[in-house]
Amino acid sequence: SRMREMAQHTAAAFGAECQFEFARNYPPTINHEAPTAFLRDVLAQVIGRDHVRPQEPTMGAEDFSYMLQVKPGAYFFIGNGDGGHRLVGHGEGPCTLHNPNYDFNDDLIPLGGTLWVRLVESWLAADSKA
Repeated sequence: SRMREMAQHTAAAFGAECQFEFARNYPPTINHEAPTAFLRDVLAQVIGRDHVRPQEPTMGAEDFSYMLQVKPGAYFFIGNGDGGHRLVGHGEGPCTLHNPNYDFNDDLIPLGGTLWVRLVESWLAADSKA
């Protein structure tokens, strides 16, 4: 594979050897249709439909994929706001999680909390009508 070749060449450039093994540890995180539609509706109620955007597929690994294999669900990003929450001196624009420059936007805590409460309220209301 190309990754094996790159690892071996990098090691050789430093006078070393490498052993390369690639393990696919996580299945893809794929949302289920009905929970995703439910989530979109609740998001639209909380932040407005214009702010609910589809996420382009990413190659990131996420252990939530194991949960989605057992129960239907939806994985989503809340976002970090204005793009100004990044450690000083480390570029511009928003950072994603698991990035050493990430600086959480504390102003979004009430919004995130409201979203989770509305999801629970809407789920329980829909469940009681079923």
